[in-house]
Amino acid sequence: METKQIRDDHYKKKVEELSLLFNISQTLTRSMNLKEIINSIMQLIADHMGMLRGMLTILNRQTGEIFIESAYGLSMTQQERGKYRLGEGITGMVVQSGEPAVIPRISEEPQFLNRTKARKDIKKEDIAFICVPVKIGKETIGALSVDRLFSEEISLNEDLRLLSIISSLIAQAVRFIQTVQEERQRLIDDNLRLQERLKDQFRPANIVGRSHVMQQVYHLINHVAKSDTTVLLRGESGTGKELIAHAIHYNSNRADKTLIKINCAALPDTVIESELFGHERGAFTGAITTRKGRFELANKGTIFLDEIGDLSPNTQIKLLRILQEKEFERVGGSVTFKTDVRVITATNQNLELLIKENKFREDLYYRLNVFPVYIPPLRDRITDIILLANHFIGKYNKLNNKNIRSISEAAMNILMSYQWPGNVRELENCIERAVLLSTDNVIHSNLLPPSMQKIKRSKNSRSSNLKQTLDNVERRLIIDALEDKKGNMSKAAKILGLTERKMGIRLKKYGINLKMLKNELKNK
Repeated sequence: METKQIRDDHYKKKVEELSLLFNISQTLTRSMNLKEIINSIMQLIADHMGMLRGMLTILNRQTGEIFIESAYGLSMTQQERGKYRLGEGITGMVVQSGEPAVIPRISEEPQFLNRTKARKDIKKEDIAFICVPVKIGKETIGALSVDRLFSEEISLNEDLRLLSIISSLIAQAVRFIQTVQEERQRLIDDNLRLQERLKDQFRPANIVGRSHVMQQVYHLINHVAKSDTTVLLRGESGTGKELIAHAIHYNSNRADKTLIKINCAALPDTVIESELFGHERGAFTGAITTRKGRFELANKGTIFLDEIGDLSPNTQIKLLRILQEKEFERVGGSVTFKTDVRVITATNQNLELLIKENKFREDLYYRLNVFPVYIPPLRDRITDIILLANHFIGKYNKLNNKNIRSISEAAMNILMSYQWPGNVRELENCIERAVLLSTDNVIHSNLLPPSMQKIKRSKNSRSSNLKQTLDNVERRLIIDALEDKKGNMSKAAKILGLTERKMGIRLKKYGINLKMLKNELKNK
């Protein structure tokens, strides 16, 4: 009977151990954030072993210092104290030798330093300490350690065996995460080297973005800003057309004059004419005084008309006149006023289609379309997403007295993979929300809006999807470099820090047809 009970207990213990290892392996696929992973694993170990405290320490190969990456049962102050050199204390000895250590009672071990001061209020003779190395190949990169109440009934060797298996699983995750982070950092470095060589001097101070498509926008701004030419800004909602209008005005010869903005879609037809051109006293019910319109107030300066496609036919006629003749009359008046105004307009609508539907005047279209500037959607500016996200983090840190310092890998993957139908405005709203919700100075994936959670990757496809995202970024950087150097592969490879042979391999990998690209550049 006793033998059967022993067998049953042994079987139950094995089942619980297998369940723990399964849960740990599942946890390792849930995130690219090492601290997030280890925190969850520490909780699982604690639940299984009755662990009092546990920590994962990592060796900094540059400084030789061993620091706590993640811990269970330790306060932040205690974690900050937990720093060791190679060979120092039990942890330092394990990392240096690559061999595990089991201390049944830490009170009997002079090498146990208790540097975190986490055990000062507990009888040390009652605490056992187990520390195993975390290895990648033959290299020890850190240590996994736990302490628990000592008992004659507990097999510390069994705990050692289990921790060694868990350490091996963690090492594999660390190796993968380090590889991804190093590749991502390489791409970031390549991106910075490339962007520094682009003509960044044309980038207006109020706009964030260094992608190739935005560089083209900056060049157009630089060419048109000093003139009085009418500009038509086109692009989807939320791409930053108003910012571009600001950039044109404040880089123009009218920068010290007034910039007046009006959203044509925000005002009803009965009001828009009065807003634009002003009205005389008694012109309509409620017009108890004479009022100057926006064109009159903007004299010598700039007027920005957003959502120009929403103007009524009657207002379109009056706008055409002011563009052609530089003159207008107030509503209800007969006196003609002259005005010297630089006009910038914007729309997210298809004006050509509106013309075919007789909703927009063709002659007005040609007056407005003197110098069109297309603002690309955020999905075509993938290399700008991180810059914009960091910009908005800084903005909302300041506004909300927060100190967000980083974005987790899982959140970064979503930001880079999302299609951004609301463009930069949607990204700003997303970051503002995450900054407000964050409690640990990190933006995690679960802080992003629910609509974005749908693109979270399945557990088995996270690594491949992240690799695909990184490949997309690298492909975009290569195309940007080739376009910047007019299709010259040698020059493009040089600014990317690649040899021509490696550049050729990447062109083949990403299916970039150099001949076709050159032809497209010639036709632009």
